[in-house]
Amino acid sequence: MSAAEAALRALLEVMGRLRDPRAGCRWDLAQDFRSIAPYTIEEAYEVADAIERDDRQGLRDELGDLLFQVVFHARMAQERAWFDFADVAGSIHDKLVRRHPHVFSENPQPLDGPALETLWEEQKARERAAGSDAARAPGALADVPLALPALTRAAKLGRRAARVGFDWSEPQAVRGKVIEELAELDAALAADSAGAAADRAPAAAVVEEFGDLLFALVNWGRHLRVDSEAALRAANQKFEARFRHMESLARARGLNVSALALDAWEGLWRESKEALAQDERSG
Repeated sequence: MSAAEAALRALLEVMGRLRDPRAGCRWDLAQDFRSIAPYTIEEAYEVADAIERDDRQGLRDELGDLLFQVVFHARMAQERAWFDFADVAGSIHDKLVRRHPHVFSENPQPLDGPALETLWEEQKARERAAGSDAARAPGALADVPLALPALTRAAKLGRRAARVGFDWSEPQAVRGKVIEELAELDAALAADSAGAAADRAPAAAVVEEFGDLLFALVNWGRHLRVDSEAALRAANQKFEARFRHMESLARARGLNVSALALDAWEGLWRESKEALAQDERSG
């Protein structure tokens, strides 16, 4: 038995102990699929965070936490006689082989770029068609998970629609849509301004047009081959780094960050932006 097999067997045994009705952990026994699902999503994000921070040790630990989530769900399914961990592993094994005929067929053919992407999407489409049932309406947008982050789901919806020809022909055309949606948002804001107040939520039309603008931006990113979720994460990190640098500058100069005027903040922002850019250039 390899080290990996031994470690996995030990992990499955731990999970079995935790869910033992007589001697297990009360908290683990009280969980079900819905209560554990938020932890599963959280662990996936923590894996992504460790990757973004280039934290090797953290990545190892977070992958372990994510694997435990898979083991947890599989154990609960096993208790219901639905399937077990071996079925889960076997299912993904078969899917990977099925989706990579250019690697696992009798006559493998090297593929890359658009040809590989087309092959992958065609195989996924066949699987969706074969797995459709009366409980799920068929169609190009079938089974795009509702639980995906909104930016990721918007891009996925756009890709699915594109496969049946509903898409912009080029990035510049999507840019035009972004400008159009921005104008519609401006119009909604203008219509709402007469009754607008700082202490109330914006009109439904403003929220709707803002959402349309975000959707258009995500699809522009898709055409530019930009991952919107990753791009926004990077922008968040950049903003955090600059803001913390501003706070450090303010504290070093004895300034009260709670009472700074906007022009003072803007000066600190420009200074921090240049300082961090210089650090990147020198690094």
